[in-house]
Amino acid sequence: MGRPEINRSGEVEVFVRVVEAGSFSAAARALRMTPSAISKLIARLEARLGARLISRSTRRLQLTPEGTAFYDSGMRILADLDAAEREAAAGAAPRGRLRVNCYVPFGQHRLMPLLPRFLERYPEISVEAVLTDSVIDLMEERADVAIRAGPLRESRLVARKLGQSRMVVVAAPAYLEARGTPRTPADLSGHNLLAFGFVRHIDGLPFVDAKGAPLMVPIVGNSTVSDGEAMRLTTLAGAGIARLARWHVEPDIAAGRLVQLLEAFNPGDEEPTHAVYVGQGKHLPARVRAFLDFLAETVRL
Repeated sequence: MGRPEINRSGEVEVFVRVVEAGSFSAAARALRMTPSAISKLIARLEARLGARLISRSTRRLQLTPEGTAFYDSGMRILADLDAAEREAAAGAAPRGRLRVNCYVPFGQHRLMPLLPRFLERYPEISVEAVLTDSVIDLMEERADVAIRAGPLRESRLVARKLGQSRMVVVAAPAYLEARGTPRTPADLSGHNLLAFGFVRHIDGLPFVDAKGAPLMVPIVGNSTVSDGEAMRLTTLAGAGIARLARWHVEPDIAAGRLVQLLEAFNPGDEEPTHAVYVGQGKHLPARVRAFLDFLAETVRL
């Protein structure tokens, strides 16, 4: 038997996370350790095993043959530990702090109204919610789940689609009364078009012409905003014309607070909403799985 002061399972987990993360610094962020502590632990593990596991001769970590074999064995060990813990904790309620980062419109109009139901269902979970339209690094921000709109960038994160909504162009009646109602995309050249202050995957307002060919109208105006909800409020105040997801402004359209424009030229594209997170399957914490299942059950876009 090994010496009792050695946490063998902890060493195995750190080594596996280093390999999966691709660097000591990335693994350190994920494990909430310092890179120097990670480096010392790996060096101590190699000294105890009497074998070099990771080659440090290049800028990227590269496994030695012994390291590859140890990684494969480590994955099996961690899977067995997970299975043992799940069996021991069968029937236990999800618990712990859940950190959620969410884009502002979804947070205000969907997430926050649903949180009381979630917390009532899972009283041993506490939620820390941050609303921002800025894209974050989940590991650096220590978030369990991020909820984002639009196409997903390629990453090592796992995504679960929550829904999608058609995009629409809208303006307030007061604005249209003062500036006139555009009848074609060309008419927008004389209007104030509201913009976001961050980079979007589409640079302009997309339309189709009378023959169905794609047409992009540059966004020219005197206002930029930080997030979708600020865009909605600015539009409601009569400052200009905006393009937003239909689910976000549908109550305003139904109540007459906003008017839908240029539908005959709408390309019909839809904006998806995803929950993205780290880990999957048996490695997903119970609190995260419970939250994702709750969103899939309750969210309607």
